[in-house]
Amino acid sequence: MAPMSRRPSPSCPCGLPGTYEKCCGRFHRGEAAAPTAEALMRSRYSAFVRRDEPYLLRTWHPRTRPARVGFDPGMRWTGLEILDTADGSAFHATGTVTFRASFRGGALHERSRFERVEGAWVYVDGEFLD
Repeated sequence: MAPMSRRPSPSCPCGLPGTYEKCCGRFHRGEAAAPTAEALMRSRYSAFVRRDEPYLLRTWHPRTRPARVGFDPGMRWTGLEILDTADGSAFHATGTVTFRASFRGGALHERSRFERVEGAWVYVDGEFLD
């Protein structure tokens, strides 16, 4: 009898090396908090890919958070590219991340603003770019 082959764990949608479980999955499960604005941006992208509404709402600033996240059932995210970051480290209270999130048929180009609330990074809002 041949040994069972082990299926490799799927890679994380955020684009960093490693599995989802060890990358963004730990943030989604609440085992850790994103240490930087960029890490939060990446984890939120992964949450959109996985349609994890509770995580998205939990990491949205209370003053700008919607009641629900409206997922487009036809949307298929295909990749994330971080273009620029400003501040957003452990030494900052605010930060911005400029990114391009690709989906089947197009891309979303945005500069997102993040702030710390009670020590945790949260998404405030974003400006769409051309």
